[in-house]
Amino acid sequence: QVQLVESGGGLVQAGGSLRLSCAASGGIFSIDDMRWYRQASGKQREPVAVITSGGVPRYADSVRGRFTISRDNAKNTVYLQMNSLKPEDTAVYYCNVLNVLGHNYWGQGTQVTVSS
Repeated sequence: QVQLVESGGGLVQAGGSLRLSCAASGGIFSIDDMRWYRQASGKQREPVAVITSGGVPRYADSVRGRFTISRDNAKNTVYLQMNSLKPEDTAVYYCNVLNVLGHNYWGQGTQVTVSS
């Protein structure tokens, strides 16, 4: 079955960096877009970044200039490099993969906590 495994979350001081990874496996059909979402305590899940099958990235205003999304198509993996982290970046981060048939798959979530 399809599985998305996330890694790289943790506790970091403000101004620090983390790199999240999300690897898809298990017979997923050809992947289209790959996305990162986050959900802070008491708030709705919100999109953070998306990268198309052609490698074109888009970012939420709150992270633009600090975060970088990338992908390795040979490994079916999407990354999120997070620099200059702020306490307001604290959230559970989820990857989401869309295949070319229109099916969505979610990672298990990884906690990112930024201390002031």
